Amino acid sequence: MNIITSKSNNVIKNAKKLHQKKYRTDSYLIEGWHLFEEALENQAIIRQVFVLEAYLDRVENIQNVTVVTSEILSLLADSKTPQGIVAEILLEQPVLPDQLHGRYLYLEDVQDPGNVGTMIRTADAAGFDGVMISKASADLFSLKTLRSMQGSHFHLPIWKMDREELFERASQSNLAVLATTLSEASMDYRQIPQIDQLILVMGNEGKGISPEMAAQADQLVHITMPGRAESLNVAVAAGILMFHLRNF
Repeated sequence: MNIITSKSNNVIKNAKKLHQKKYRTDSYLIEGWHLFEEALENQAIIRQVFVLEAYLDRVENIQNVTVVTSEILSLLADSKTPQGIVAEILLEQPVLPDQLHGRYLYLEDVQDPGNVGTMIRTADAAGFDGVMISKASADLFSLKTLRSMQGSHFHLPIWKMDREELFERASQSNLAVLATTLSEASMDYRQIPQIDQLILVMGNEGKGISPEMAAQADQLVHITMPGRAESLNVAVAAGILMFHLRNF
C-alpha cells in the first residue's frame, strides 16, 4: 500500500491529467463507490485506486491501492463532495461486429455530457443492444458523462462513428433508421409500424438532427406535445421513444 500526501507527486499529477481527453489514450478515471463496484462486477481492468484511509477496508483485496488525503482526492475527483474513492480504469474499445441485430441508439452531435450519459443509461434500462455516438458528441469518458451513465458503459457496447458509417452499417444489417425531428414530414411515434431492428437517432440540443440525417433516414418521428412548450429535453424525448420502441 502506498501513501501520498503531496499534490505535487508525479503519480497524482499524471492521474489528474486524465481529466483531459487528450491524455486518455488508454485509461480514464471513475469516482464514487457505485462506479467502482460496477467496474469490479463487470471485470474491468483497474490500474490503480486512490482512496481515503477511512475506506481502506473496502479495498483490502484490490491491488495498486494508494491512500490519499481529502485534499488530493478532491483534486482527482470532479464532484463537489467526493465519496472517498477514485480509480483509474483501462479504456477498452468494443469491437463493432459486421452484422448488427436489435435496437440501437445513435447520438448525433449531442453536446451536453449529462444528456449523453443519461441517454446511454436509459438505453441500458430499456434493453437496447448498443449505442453509437458521433465524434462531435460530448466526451464519453469525462467524469461528468461517466457520472450520468452510472456504469451503463460497462453493460452495453458504445461505438464512435460518423453519419456515413452509420448508414452503411444500417444498410448491411437491414436496420431501419428512425430520426427525431419536428418537421412536417415526421410521424407521431405512436403511429410507427411495429419494428424491432432499428437505430433511433437523437440530435443536437439546439439544432436537432442534421439536414443530411433528415434526408437519408428511413422514417422521421416526433413526440406530439399537447402543451405549450416548443420542445422536450433530448434525454427525456429519448427515454419516451426508447421504451416505446422496446415494447414492440
